[in-house]
Amino acid sequence: MTELPLSAVGTESPPDSADDGVWLSCIDCEWTGAPFEEVRYRCPDCDGLLEVRYADHPTFEDFEGEGRGVWRYADALPFDAGVSIDEGDTPLYSVPTIEEEVGVADLRVKHEGMNPTGSFKDRGMTVGVRVAERLGVGRLACASTGNTSAALACYGARAGTEVLVLLPAGKVAAGKVAQASLHGARILEVDGNFDACLDIVSDLADRGEAYLLNSLNPFRLEGQKTIGLEILEQFREGTGDLPDRIVLPVGNAGNTSALYKAFRELVAAGALEPDEVPTLTGVQAEGAAPMVEAVEEGNDEVRRWGSVETRATAIRIGNPVNAPKALPGIRETGGTAVAVSDEEITDAQRALARDGVGVEPASAASVAGLRKLRESGEIGSDEQVVCLTTGHLLKDPDAAASAGAEPEPVPADTEGVLEHLGQ
Repeated sequence: MTELPLSAVGTESPPDSADDGVWLSCIDCEWTGAPFEEVRYRCPDCDGLLEVRYADHPTFEDFEGEGRGVWRYADALPFDAGVSIDEGDTPLYSVPTIEEEVGVADLRVKHEGMNPTGSFKDRGMTVGVRVAERLGVGRLACASTGNTSAALACYGARAGTEVLVLLPAGKVAAGKVAQASLHGARILEVDGNFDACLDIVSDLADRGEAYLLNSLNPFRLEGQKTIGLEILEQFREGTGDLPDRIVLPVGNAGNTSALYKAFRELVAAGALEPDEVPTLTGVQAEGAAPMVEAVEEGNDEVRRWGSVETRATAIRIGNPVNAPKALPGIRETGGTAVAVSDEEITDAQRALARDGVGVEPASAASVAGLRKLRESGEIGSDEQVVCLTTGHLLKDPDAAASAGAEPEPVPADTEGVLEHLGQ
């Protein structure tokens, strides 16, 4: 099992290969390497996942006066600036109706659907596309359930770089395909699921045909870790305290990994005590829950699910590539993982809408999971909780329409409307 304790960063000296205090490190062995001299996604010695490491770790004071959004946290990132469209600085909403219903001390929703392309993926792309520029690659590529393709197409267009996306045929919401298409990506529809798409695009990347910007790429997670930094700053600003728990949807487990890394680095900087680190709690759909299976069974690894199905298309993934980083994050923070039904997801989507927060189905999984864990007593009534919602309502308009009320036909005159309303 991969071991990534809270003390796993900040305890090593930069290797000779470090570039301005930044280097790559394998999470499974002692390999370290230069960050920008050669394209790498996995350890060349053991094939383990790579992390970006830093010689210095900033505190919250280092972020003060640095503006808003992802690049406010440049001191915690590989560059001072990236290919940017003002990503980040997403709202942390109060949701009073849901808070009262579930019965926790405080509940906020971090709505990542308010990013430029409507999902959290923009945070990773502003960093990842900048790295691609540094490496001098000519084509960017990803496998996607939709949101990654939209973000990569947009940021690739901004950078003037060719973009190739592989999508599982017939399994991606129309709004997301439309985004990738409009931003000029070349779209290939694969006769297979997301995991098959990722297998193919990873092979293309290994052959040097494209630069992979799925979350297997360690630089993408650097941008996504700013979600955790923003949550802590916004929650403290709003309540004077830090959240006890963060509940988040799990697909490829990139956000779970990224938030845990953000917190490990804050502990290394002395900005956060280990007992102040929020408990990370993952939520998956019942039809695509390999992480939940691993957590519940106490397994060291995740078993790949060959067949997955859920209306929450953004988390319809059977082989979460970041599981070796995410499982330690859940366990080291005292967290857990839970599976919820599609019906529970849709009901949570409606509940969020009643509180004015419009999200796609996968996003609502976090609230569905909170409800389920409160019912079981896993989450206590005294906890201060943040639920992460990852994509905007309009990412999947068909799902939104089916979850909402049906239009009511009326005559084309006022009297007819009034008569209908009086029924």
